[in-house]
Amino acid sequence: MTFLFDSFEQWKTYSEKTNQSLVDVVLEYERNQKSRSNEEIIAGLEKALNVMKNAVKTGLEEDMTSRSGMINNGAKKVFRYPTAVLSPEFQKLISRALAAKEVNSCMGLVVAAPTAGASGIMPGVLVTLQEIHNIDDRKIIDAMLLSAGIALIIEQKASIAGAVGGCQAETGTAAAMGAGAITYCLGGNTDQIFNAVAITIQCMLGLVCDPVAGLVEIPCVVRNASAAAIANSSAQIALADVSSVIPVDEVIAAMGEIGESMETRYKETALGGLAATATGQRIAKKVLIRDIEVLPDENAG
Repeated sequence: MTFLFDSFEQWKTYSEKTNQSLVDVVLEYERNQKSRSNEEIIAGLEKALNVMKNAVKTGLEEDMTSRSGMINNGAKKVFRYPTAVLSPEFQKLISRALAAKEVNSCMGLVVAAPTAGASGIMPGVLVTLQEIHNIDDRKIIDAMLLSAGIALIIEQKASIAGAVGGCQAETGTAAAMGAGAITYCLGGNTDQIFNAVAITIQCMLGLVCDPVAGLVEIPCVVRNASAAAIANSSAQIALADVSSVIPVDEVIAAMGEIGESMETRYKETALGGLAATATGQRIAKKVLIRDIEVLPDENAG
């Protein structure tokens, strides 16, 4: 059954041939590949959804100051800011994506969806979507299954790792997962769902992975918020039947090609981009010195 996830086109073809929904096809894949029952699969996703919700709650209620000091309760500041740029819902979306990712940066419990570096996007998208449209948990879980199928294909045809394909591979994939989930939950058909994925990736092609001091904090946290916004805009476009023009499989192929040609310094090495700026270098030295000074106390017997 692994061939089902060689491409989006094959996923669609198999779904139509077997008269199954896209979600049912992913369930079938999981049963065959992991030898798990539907009940076990759903139970695992319920647990993951609860972790996502708790990460959002934790990030907005507890102290989120990272050891480096680069993360300092930004989500709460955004959530409480008195003026909404677009709407209160948009403000919540951004702050929730920030919150869940800040939990990751502060060594809290998150869901790698598809990676820890992109762990704020799906929680921000799903929690806000569920709240605005009053969607029940089971529908959200089905959307998570759909998103897993999206990530499986991108992983095979391009990458979901920043060290391989840059930040386009991590936050780009997570945003595509979120766009697909939104489109599905709001009644989009297969073509619209895949179109949402294509539009999202088009918007994030070429994004480098340049973590300051090698930590998954800056610019990772704010990129999670921006990616959540892109997921929503892409879903809005796709639901209106505006075409991506370039088919989703070709977009993913382009993503893979760009990742392969990207210089190593732009792929999670902290040698280029923001990490190589004067301020980035000063922060890196400061963090390194702090870690060296703390080590003797941590190892004291």
